[in-house]
Amino acid sequence: MQAMIFSAGLGTRFKPWTDTHPKALALVNGKPLLQRNIEYLRQYGINEVIVNVHHFADQVDQAIVENDGWGSDLLVSDERDEVLETGGGLLKAKDFFSPGKDLSLVMRIF
Repeated sequence: MQAMIFSAGLGTRFKPWTDTHPKALALVNGKPLLQRNIEYLRQYGINEVIVNVHHFADQVDQAIVENDGWGSDLLVSDERDEVLETGGGLLKAKDFFSPGKDLSLVMRIF
């Protein structure tokens, strides 16, 4: 099973924290939101996850690498140049949901 976590947004409702950090790394009960969502998906057997990034994408990349994807196989859909919003982000990641596709052309794999 596969899932996508939308993490590219600016997190304007989390300001001023998101002036220097991505919302995906905001701590809730000591864990980043991204980690909490990945762990939740793992509880239901979903271990293949794509995460789109834009706002402070380097920080998200670093957290994924440092935590070995929190035990999941993560793909990062890079929207650094332009945030694509929900529809565009999903469209860019569509190949992830097609088995046997070469994902290295559009995404970085961690």
